[in-house]
Amino acid sequence: MAAPDKKTRSEYDKLKAEIELHNRRYHGEDSPSITDAEFDRLFARLIDIEKGFPELVTPDSPSQRVGATPSKKFEPVQHRIPMLSLQKVTTVEEFAEFDRRVKSGLEVEDDVEYVVEPKLDGLAVELVYENGLLVLGSTRGDGATGETITPNLKTIRNIPLKLSSKTARKYPLLEVRGEVIMRVSAFEKLNQRLEAEGIAPLANPRNGAAGSLRQKDSTVTAGRPLMFFAYGISDSSLDGVGSQSEAMKLLETEHFAINEHITTAVGVEAVEREFLRLAQIRPDLDYEIDGMVVKVDRFADQQVLGQISRAPRWAVAWKFAAELAETTIEGVEFSVGRTGAVTPVAKLKPVRVSGVTVSNASLHNEDELNRLDIHTGDRVVVRRAGDVIPEVVEVIDRKKYGKLSRILFPNTCPSCGQPIARPEGEAAHRCINVACPAQVEAGLFHFASKGGFDIDGLGDKLARQLIDNKLVSDPADLFFLSKDDLLPLDLMAEKRAHNLIEAIDRSRKADLPRIVYALGIIGVGETAARLLAEHFGRWQALVAASIEEMENIAGVGPVIARNIAEFLANDGNRKMLDKMRKGGVLFPDYKSAAASGGLSGKTFVITGTLSKPRNHFKNLILERGGKVTGSVSKATDYLLCGADAGSKRAKADKLGVEIISEEELQALL
Repeated sequence: MAAPDKKTRSEYDKLKAEIELHNRRYHGEDSPSITDAEFDRLFARLIDIEKGFPELVTPDSPSQRVGATPSKKFEPVQHRIPMLSLQKVTTVEEFAEFDRRVKSGLEVEDDVEYVVEPKLDGLAVELVYENGLLVLGSTRGDGATGETITPNLKTIRNIPLKLSSKTARKYPLLEVRGEVIMRVSAFEKLNQRLEAEGIAPLANPRNGAAGSLRQKDSTVTAGRPLMFFAYGISDSSLDGVGSQSEAMKLLETEHFAINEHITTAVGVEAVEREFLRLAQIRPDLDYEIDGMVVKVDRFADQQVLGQISRAPRWAVAWKFAAELAETTIEGVEFSVGRTGAVTPVAKLKPVRVSGVTVSNASLHNEDELNRLDIHTGDRVVVRRAGDVIPEVVEVIDRKKYGKLSRILFPNTCPSCGQPIARPEGEAAHRCINVACPAQVEAGLFHFASKGGFDIDGLGDKLARQLIDNKLVSDPADLFFLSKDDLLPLDLMAEKRAHNLIEAIDRSRKADLPRIVYALGIIGVGETAARLLAEHFGRWQALVAASIEEMENIAGVGPVIARNIAEFLANDGNRKMLDKMRKGGVLFPDYKSAAASGGLSGKTFVITGTLSKPRNHFKNLILERGGKVTGSVSKATDYLLCGADAGSKRAKADKLGVEIISEEELQALL
């Protein structure tokens, strides 16, 4: 293979710099200067060069952010300088006492200058740069030893992979510390996507960030909306960096994201004003904070003050105390959600938290249960995560309360008694028996949804009535209902019962993609269901397929393949599928869209207000072999345009993309 010439090397270096610039503007500064399509064009060219000349690829290439081969385990790593925990205060009196100790330790009477910053509720990490290159990323762990998660951290697009040559020369070793978070808005969008795919939603942004970072497969991390805020460096003896505020300026010049609310404050009153300001703006922030961190600014003063045990004497966390409360755990129950996720829920002695009486709190999953080491009778601190979901934060020293009963995670489903399993790469244990009573109600609603069997009139309230009246124990029972079964139900008139039976009858002819989606297999959304139906064509072929065959389908992969295999191997699920056949579901063969449609190879974008929901037109296009994307580019063949179209129409005009109406789409179909 020929070596790259000087022109190619120059183009490659410019591409790397340009892509990282746009990454920084988009992910770090929220101010993109080019369109997604233009960014994709730059990135595609970079990949083309790297494929042709793999010797050019360096650790700081933007291509290294997409995720690497799944790790077998997380290797432990010793922090060169420990990542200390912080003492906590909750009142101005307690902070004033901290300030008094600082002055005493420094032997000064003048007010001390502090750096104050929001206490971000995420996961603390350390980034190690050697000669300017990011070579190691790790979690805080226990402060002395963390876990190596370098490939995962590289997927976070606002983390610099390379420092400037000036900084690299001056500081051959630079250890940067900060917090990985998930913005609230991004967390909400991610949960919407997960729920649409039949995956259990994440508990809160903090757990979402932590769980995303600890994925063994870094390509999963790459798909999560994470960002990094730097809050300091490990070494307080670097030449030319004499304070925390100077360290932050250094990091800012190296394009690390620095929280916009970091500032300095001199004396107790000024620090208190900043704390009250943060408390006031907290509801408007797009990320979660649980207080404020206060640090003595001058590194020389920090070194004089030193540390006690594993906490510094020169810093403190001033927590928002109003959302915390202490209470007793009276027991733990395990609930089962729609997707079969088994969640431990602490039953609490009722306590007021943020103005609300709380008697239940989430423990999230087995990892959190074990981390807290929960026992019946424990005294615990409870908070309302995001001011909504109550959760247990920490256990107060249980030695005071005698011998208590430890809570263990069950091996079987608390609803149906069948074995539960924890899929690789997930935090949640799941019951995969679709006939599990706890899942049936929500499962019925999903089964009958527009993307599934499309049974008009079957909402969540009716689903609950059908279950409560023992008319339905799993979705297949729908196909055995009669009008006489329905009429005794609340608000069920003759006409409504007739219409529902007709809708059920029509649904027996559902095509294969709808059937696969309706089963509610974890991770199998509408797109994956269609890909599976197109690949196998027949239900029997899908059932007989191996995990290897399924995971090699583009857009499916190993996790979904394993979920399908486990679903089909479950006795309860097999019985339900047999019952569906006996109830008249046809399980028809499916002719792939590419073979049967006239839109194969054509790419569409949909915009504006149309006569029907966009999904209606999207499905028409997909069924005939077309592809639907979200943004207009040179690769777009048609823009389906309704009323009040905006920037997409303008861009289509500029690029010469053909703009069509609903009527013209019908003609194409």
